[in-house]
Amino acid sequence: MVTRWIHWLGERITNSSAVPPDLVKAEFGLILDVFATLVGPLRREAKGVWAEVTELYGRHAATRGLAAGEVVEEMQYLRELLIRHLAPEIGQLRPRQGMALFLRLNRLVDKGVAMAVVGYTDAMVTTLIPPPDGEPPAEFTGTDAVTRRLEAIRTSLAQITPLTSAA
Repeated sequence: MVTRWIHWLGERITNSSAVPPDLVKAEFGLILDVFATLVGPLRREAKGVWAEVTELYGRHAATRGLAAGEVVEEMQYLRELLIRHLAPEIGQLRPRQGMALFLRLNRLVDKGVAMAVVGYTDAMVTTLIPPPDGEPPAEFTGTDAVTRRLEAIRTSLAQITPLTSAA
């Protein structure tokens, strides 16, 4: 699914020399892993991780040089990808169950879009109005910092789903 998502985005992935495509691919993979947890029995435990990964995604999108609308559009691609991928399984459920799952998926993507916009806005405000000491927070700058944050989020996810992570 990550490959298809990246394919749909095309040149956006490689437009910025500041962000390597492998980092974007790792981020998208983590987003999908967290999303998979959100539709399972551990969804309550994963809500905080979803907020964290999508906010980081928004901050990272600002580093990639995306406009705010492009951040939303990329998350909408996620919605379409999920619908296309899961449609056969949702169609096999009883109508009431299928509709409930479909609505839950959309609600989760909507929350992800909102948090991505929050992260993007925070990153843009930081560039326009620097903090009093003149330096942006170290945890949000550079590819090494993003990589560390992704690893920390993946660790948080692994703590929620220890059995599925070990497999």
